[in-house]
Amino acid sequence: MTTVAIIGGGPAGLFAAERLAAAGCAVTVYEQMPSVGRKFLMAGRGGLNLTHSEDFEAFRARYRETAAWLRPHLEAFPPSALIAWAEGLGQPTFVGSSGRVFPRALKASPLLRAWLARLSDLGVEIRTRAQWEGWTDDGALRFQTPAGETTVRPDATVLALGGASWPRLGSDGAWTAWLPDIAPFRPANMGFDVAWSPVMRGFAGQPLKGIALRFGDRVVRGEAMIAGYGLEGGVFYALSAPLREAIEAEDSATVSFDLRPDMTVDDLAGRLGRARGGQSLSNQLRKALKLSPVEINLLREAHGKALPTDPAALASAIKDAPIRLTGVQGLARAISSAGGVRLGALDEDLMLKARPDVFVAGEMLDWEAPTGGYLLQATFATASAAARGVLKRLGA
Repeated sequence: MTTVAIIGGGPAGLFAAERLAAAGCAVTVYEQMPSVGRKFLMAGRGGLNLTHSEDFEAFRARYRETAAWLRPHLEAFPPSALIAWAEGLGQPTFVGSSGRVFPRALKASPLLRAWLARLSDLGVEIRTRAQWEGWTDDGALRFQTPAGETTVRPDATVLALGGASWPRLGSDGAWTAWLPDIAPFRPANMGFDVAWSPVMRGFAGQPLKGIALRFGDRVVRGEAMIAGYGLEGGVFYALSAPLREAIEAEDSATVSFDLRPDMTVDDLAGRLGRARGGQSLSNQLRKALKLSPVEINLLREAHGKALPTDPAALASAIKDAPIRLTGVQGLARAISSAGGVRLGALDEDLMLKARPDVFVAGEMLDWEAPTGGYLLQATFATASAAARGVLKRLGA
């Protein structure tokens, strides 16, 4: 029987294991942590956004420079296939108002339990606390385990060790010591530093809902969150790559908030002009436009403590509130990472050109995507592609 070692017990590793075991391979998953699926469970805290329902071409474009490379893998395992897989494990899904797809349970644990039961039925063996340490001189896989060092000689290997974000969950990037052609890791889908005033730092943990964020010619609608260090949230994750690149090049980047994207300047000015006199500006903004205290103070951070009193000028300030970002949060707090195994180091079946019979899948690869279902979709799609590559290579 064909033997396959899967190194990494995250979604990419477990899905490759499922596909290969279903095809008749004897599969063993090696995971350095005490349990598998830790980052998958962390994603479940946000509802487990599996994928997205938007048009395929728009979906594919979310992967920016790697969209063309990922296309055949996404076509072979599209969002509809991921939805069908989850529902086949007894986890019905639904499409949210933003087009994102979630399991109805809105958490990962029921799905992971059903998944592990399926893997057990397929005969997949899972060995935890097994830390991969590269290869021996004669090509065997080396692992450090509680019982000491052990070596394994499978017919094929799938590396699915994750990127370098949230290292405490197991994705520590230590595997880069044993592989060539690695693009340096950088944080993705992360927060950004802002030199807040002491007053604004007091709003840490407060949300900004229903806003629009503009950077250059990109406008993203959604939510953000004030943090003690600066800003985070969905609108920033959608723009994290261009914002990171701008800060790397210029040491800062300025974004602009539109706090009332559904209203025009004239609409806002009209409401402000009709507001009763004799009240403070904060009360006027609260009553006329329902601006929250955190939004009012964000305006003061953007335009100065003394906001304009003219209705038209104040309306324009609400529609264009610039905030300067001075840095990015590091990998330890990032949702995902950019960088990893360069795509040119792989053949079309995701096999390492420098190491025949070794395939790579998931966030180890040098692609990145915003949150919204794109991360998990590409993780599953590349795991499926790596499994196909193993079967093709071994004729299994």
